[in-house]
Amino acid sequence: MANERKVIKIGKSYGVTLPIEMLAEQGIQCGDMVEVKTDKDTITIRKVQKVSLPDGISPDFFEILEETAQLHGEALKKLVDK
Repeated sequence: MANERKVIKIGKSYGVTLPIEMLAEQGIQCGDMVEVKTDKDTITIRKVQKVSLPDGISPDFFEILEETAQLHGEALKKLVDK
């Protein structure tokens, strides 16, 4: 669904209103967290998928996992085929 929308000023920011039906099609409701990405002339909005961590797993688990993957990415890739 494509719609033209006007950019409006909201405080010290700009915003665009989106029809409820458009967001509902994507499973987005009022209060949900969304991720906004830009790439050249495209803006993408998608619902943030919440993950429930099992008891005993620290809330910063994914941050630590990402840091570890960046530090040891090559070694981890080599382990995949083993």
